[in-house]
Amino acid sequence: MKFKIFTAALALGLAASLSSCLNDLDVIQPSNFTSQNMWTEENDAVSAVNGAYKFLRDALKDNNNFWGDLRSNLWTSGKVNDPTYARTGLNELTVNWTGSNWANLYKVINEANLVLKHADDITYSNLETKNEILAQAYFLRAFVYYQIARIWGDAPLCVNPFESEKQEDMYPSRNPASELFALVESDIENAVKLMPASVKKIYQASPAAIHMLRADYYNWKGSRLGGGNDAYQKAVDSANAIIGMDYKMLDDFASVFKPDNKKNKELIFTLPFIVGENVTAATSPNYFAYFLAQTEHTQQLLNNGYSLDYVPVGTHAQYSIPNDEYVDFLLKDPADQRGAASVRKYTDEFLNTQLVLKVVVLKFAGTWKNNTRSFDCDMPIYRLPEAYILKAEALKGMGDLSGAMQALNVVEKRARGVDNYYSGLDKEGVTLAIIDEVKMEFVAESKTWWTYLRNNKEFQLISSLVGKENKQNITLWPVAQECINTNKNIDQTPGYD
Repeated sequence: MKFKIFTAALALGLAASLSSCLNDLDVIQPSNFTSQNMWTEENDAVSAVNGAYKFLRDALKDNNNFWGDLRSNLWTSGKVNDPTYARTGLNELTVNWTGSNWANLYKVINEANLVLKHADDITYSNLETKNEILAQAYFLRAFVYYQIARIWGDAPLCVNPFESEKQEDMYPSRNPASELFALVESDIENAVKLMPASVKKIYQASPAAIHMLRADYYNWKGSRLGGGNDAYQKAVDSANAIIGMDYKMLDDFASVFKPDNKKNKELIFTLPFIVGENVTAATSPNYFAYFLAQTEHTQQLLNNGYSLDYVPVGTHAQYSIPNDEYVDFLLKDPADQRGAASVRKYTDEFLNTQLVLKVVVLKFAGTWKNNTRSFDCDMPIYRLPEAYILKAEALKGMGDLSGAMQALNVVEKRARGVDNYYSGLDKEGVTLAIIDEVKMEFVAESKTWWTYLRNNKEFQLISSLVGKENKQNITLWPVAQECINTNKNIDQTPGYD
């Protein structure tokens, strides 16, 4: 089967837009076609959507933890003292830092824009298929612009696709973040209306995934954009919609992340990393590889009585681990199954062997086979517990502290097996409980930084930001110099110039 590909060079620093086969996120490029030739068949739109999800995976596979976790001051360098990881944790960002380039995110947007522009040029097998394709495009554009607006603030707002190197809008400037957020909101609502209820996908958007984004966005709007109770109520409505769907939290927390359990009932939206598709025995395709450590001491470990389940080693240097304070927090209560399932701290006796590790993150260790580790765990973007936590945030914002604690207690019930873990908390107590639940539940899932910001606690609880409230754009990122060099209309984020 051949695929029709349109290639366009974009001045935002991104390369060609392209499409992939129906069920494979890895993209094959047999040839180039014009845009006019491409949009003739239903599968052209389906392929473009698949290509957009491939670009999304490319954008998040290395950067998601930089954007969503490392700035929360809970992480430190691992066996390798890498300055990029260390300084990100200290919120000392510089131009050309990992995470400062928005190119792959704009690739997703361009693919979504192509679908939205050309959707009516195609004859579909049925209206439901067309509606799903449109909903996927709206979801992707909303999801990505939501990231961009929170990461960089003002940024180019592109709603028309790049289809020619000669078109007039090839060099966009930065639009106010408020305009990006307005498009996010509009796109989310369009996706909700269009997505058929029958869609049950996990590697692409479903009704539940769209409602997760909606609940997240409206909590952000309520707390950061002046949206108030109206925004919080919409977040509650979306959280309740998800909770009423056919998802459930697994009793065994560790089993949620096993490579042989990739489509379990707790997972709503994930990005796939599959041996034979985009993972080989020699590759480390995502940031999960940076939590373990390359070792030449495998046999020595075995000779000293340590199994490779107890001391998981990989094929990549260990760049990042939870810091001592975070590890102690995660392991302080053995009754909470999430701590021991998420991290392992090695004893002094083990450390004295001077072999490998001090701490490892266990959740995404991948598969060990034939003396090689494959990092084939999928990357979870949305899981059911987050719906309860987002509901708690919104209810707290509306002043319903009892309802917020009830929502948190559902998550705690799985974690500790007890009822009514939280009770009698004031608003500050509920806020801290929400943050603690995210820290426990979503280790290495790129949620903590955003939780601090949604709850307006970054300058109180992130030690590297204490006292820096008035420092210009300290919570935003600089734009990579590569992007600025490519487009003379892009100014550096104020405070980084």
